[in-house]
Amino acid sequence: MTPPIHLISQGLVRERQRAGLSLAEVARRAGIAKSTLSQLESGNGNPSIETLWALCVALNIPFARLMEPESKRMQVIRRGEGPAVNAEHANYQATLLATCPPGARRDIYLLTAQPGSQRCSHPHTPGTVEHIIVTQGRALVGPEESAVELNPGDYICYPGDIPHIFRALDSDTLAVMVLELPG
Repeated sequence: MTPPIHLISQGLVRERQRAGLSLAEVARRAGIAKSTLSQLESGNGNPSIETLWALCVALNIPFARLMEPESKRMQVIRRGEGPAVNAEHANYQATLLATCPPGARRDIYLLTAQPGSQRCSHPHTPGTVEHIIVTQGRALVGPEESAVELNPGDYICYPGDIPHIFRALDSDTLAVMVLELPG
């Protein structure tokens, strides 16, 4: 079992970075010493519930989020995989690729790309998630350090708040991009 301070330290770092705040700013907002926050983020110390509550208020997150392990942030679903349901009276199948978290906003784009230079995107707003479905051609897509080659019908989601790429590998590559923005 993971010790609570380990989960708390991971949660503090994750949520502070997601909020785009410095160590000093979070400490100031929570009314604690910067050194105390630094120790907690390093996995040292035994914070009181009052300190943790103050940090949650400073980060504008629910208390339980500090105790949650990091969720899987990248997902790839190949064509023909994923949870699917069939229609009773038609040759029709729906495969669930992603759900939308409460309070989020989604914008939908059709991407057209040619081989050559790749599209390098800087990090978007903290908490942004990109969903891509290749419909024609092939592309290398995802975080710069772990991009994945996708074929027609393949799906990927990844954090849009880190540097990421889209590189067409075939002429006239088409993809649908859903940009999920925090509420």
